[in-house]
Amino acid sequence: MPETQGDAPRTRREHRARGSAAPAPRRPGRAGRNLPAAIGVGLLLIGLVIGSLLLYPPLFVVLVTAVAAIGVWELDQALRVARLRPPLVPMLLGAALVPLAYVDGTRGLAVSFVAAAALVLLWRSVGSAQGALRDVAGGVFIVAYVPLLAAITSLMLVEDHGPLRVLTYVLVTVASDTGGYAVGVLLGRTPMAPSLSPKKSWEGFAGSVGTSALIGVLAVVLLLDGPWWAGLLLGAVAACFATVGDLAESAIKRDIGIKDMGSLLPGHGGVMDRLDSLLVTAPVCWALMHLFV
Repeated sequence: MPETQGDAPRTRREHRARGSAAPAPRRPGRAGRNLPAAIGVGLLLIGLVIGSLLLYPPLFVVLVTAVAAIGVWELDQALRVARLRPPLVPMLLGAALVPLAYVDGTRGLAVSFVAAAALVLLWRSVGSAQGALRDVAGGVFIVAYVPLLAAITSLMLVEDHGPLRVLTYVLVTVASDTGGYAVGVLLGRTPMAPSLSPKKSWEGFAGSVGTSALIGVLAVVLLLDGPWWAGLLLGAVAACFATVGDLAESAIKRDIGIKDMGSLLPGHGGVMDRLDSLLVTAPVCWALMHLFV
């Protein structure tokens, strides 16, 4: 209830005393994040990725496999809010697509995805027929959205200068998110998709494309010894697909009626709230670097 006039503090000292006795919770900034926590977690994640790539690439495969399994679990929990019951065990087993792609390339990835989708179907066929179609569709969607796209990083990793290719892909995607966030907070005025993501603006999108293109040029030229125009193309296209990935996950969350996919990462939400851009940009970055670098 609001304070009455007699309850209001009469001096600044009393006001400070009352404020110190019951501090107000810290509110998120203009972009809706706990910025210090988001920066700290982001730096930790980038450190894990770079360290595993440069020190022992198979460790990166293990890291991606674990992250894919967590992402599968988060999506499963989100779909259950919408009363879908996709079979969790075969979807978790689908995280094996990441190491299988590392060991056997595109053939191993294709065969293991078909096997994972078939296992989802067979697993769900045992039990009640009610909602079976939705559950199977949801399960195949989760396997395709998370383990399949995450496994594209393994295909990048086994190519020439594989760790540097993966690092380039991570850098352009993170640059897109960071540039879009910074420019959107400072200059954002024109909503891009207010019904899906009210804080996303066209000014922020321009910041995403510009920042990602700049980092793409630097990364392709300095890390991969490739042409500058390939880096420019890679960064600009990655920013577009990163934005699509972000909006696509926002659409899923809006449809389900949840704010975040989870709460594992302070300042970010769930693992899937950080993977949305990285998953969608993985195949396009792999294809562009395979063709032009």
